[in-house]
Amino acid sequence: MKKRDGHAVGCGRSGRRGSWTCYIWWILSLLTLSSLLLIVIFFHMAEEVASKTKTVVGHNLEATPWHPFPLSTTSSGSKYDIFRCSYLTCPFSPAKQQLQPEEKTKKKKKECPAWFGWIHEDLTPWRGSGITRSKLEEARSLAAFRIIISGGRLYTEMYYACVQSRTMFTVWGFLQLLRRYPGSIPDVDLMFDCMDRPLVHKANYNTTSSSPPPLFRYCTTKHHFDIPFPDWSFWGWPEVNIDPWGEEFRSIKLGSQSLTWSMRHDTAYWKGNPDVGSPIRTELMHCNDSIARKAQIIRQDWVGESTTGFQQSKLSNQCDHRYKIYAEGFAWSVSLKYILSCGSLALMINPQYEDFFSRGLLPRKHYWHTRSDNLCESIKFAVDWGNEHPMEAEGVGKEGQAFMQDLDMGRVYEYMYHLIVEYSKLQDFKPVPPPSAHETCERSILCFADKQQSGFLENSYALSSSSLPCTLGQPDRNFINSWLQEKQRRVDILQELEMSRLLSG
Repeated sequence: MKKRDGHAVGCGRSGRRGSWTCYIWWILSLLTLSSLLLIVIFFHMAEEVASKTKTVVGHNLEATPWHPFPLSTTSSGSKYDIFRCSYLTCPFSPAKQQLQPEEKTKKKKKECPAWFGWIHEDLTPWRGSGITRSKLEEARSLAAFRIIISGGRLYTEMYYACVQSRTMFTVWGFLQLLRRYPGSIPDVDLMFDCMDRPLVHKANYNTTSSSPPPLFRYCTTKHHFDIPFPDWSFWGWPEVNIDPWGEEFRSIKLGSQSLTWSMRHDTAYWKGNPDVGSPIRTELMHCNDSIARKAQIIRQDWVGESTTGFQQSKLSNQCDHRYKIYAEGFAWSVSLKYILSCGSLALMINPQYEDFFSRGLLPRKHYWHTRSDNLCESIKFAVDWGNEHPMEAEGVGKEGQAFMQDLDMGRVYEYMYHLIVEYSKLQDFKPVPPPSAHETCERSILCFADKQQSGFLENSYALSSSSLPCTLGQPDRNFINSWLQEKQRRVDILQELEMSRLLSG
């Protein structure tokens, strides 16, 4: 301390300047200590909150009990990162404003494809009773996560972890829908299961007296009420290096143009993973004989591919056969859209599962229906028939590819839009995010994503639409019945054709 008149200047000592200096020093010290204490308390509380926060990448979550799988250990992250990404990334800004009607009608609206009518069919069980809170809560026991859209903002509530990055990319898809049609998505509250097989069996419900729980997932069957929704891979599948759908389709189509039909191998081709609990794929492995059975069947080693940069698994390099086989896995398979995109004649082995778009496909128009019994002979028959009728076989392949070209991301978002709008009309309550839900935005998803995932996510940003979606027709059960009858008629014709060939020897 400085001295004045032989006395030290300090607190309580003479000298006004010394007293004020001491006072300020004590205030600053107190503020510093308080700030440090608050920081310590904040970090302690942040760690405590983070240890209980369930995230889109699986923190603090168990695997789905109805389909157990090994949990990933790659999404550990620090507790502060979990807190930061969950609570500090979504900006406090108003929801995106709705475009004005004159802005949205610059392009003439068109009718939606006829197969969009399945939206009404999927929601039929709730048209009489509506979707109540109690029914939604009933679906919770079957869901991996919950999506709430309120006032243009998206909230999530996590229940179980999903395989790989399915949750992240599915939630990202919902966020891109909000980006595609800003201010136009109604408030909704829905339950979503990210695993493969449907769970809501029709046999368990009499819809005249008790409606089923509404549950969204990636596929359904004629025996289930699960509501099909576009799967995560439309926005990319980083674990197997498959790009977002728009980019992947363009790449596959370009690859398909490298060989004319006559230059392609005149055999059937399948490459995939047979070790997924699929009897069809197990049986398919026995058909691997390019000479006797006209089929080349290859086991896909994804682990090995991941170490070599996926050079041998690029989908754009797998369009050099006239015929490509689609075999369901544990349930449906995302591979269908990539197989059809090649322009080869797709041999679909008696599919039991349906995703949202496959219900628009017809046998011998978009694909060839192949029997699951006597599988190898059925594949050989299809190949022989195609080689004897090359123009028709090529035409069916091109129709399948054209269907997938029409199913661009704009069309995918139109389907999502109408499904969510029609679903929201059936809710008899106003969706409100529960206290356990967290707001989820693009920034929070990217905060959790690793470098590879971020690249896929950022490449799948949706552009805001300058026009309204296509016009959805009214519910028409007669159309659905006619469609199913026509599909079965075509299947029967192909089976009769095959049987007559076998009998004639």
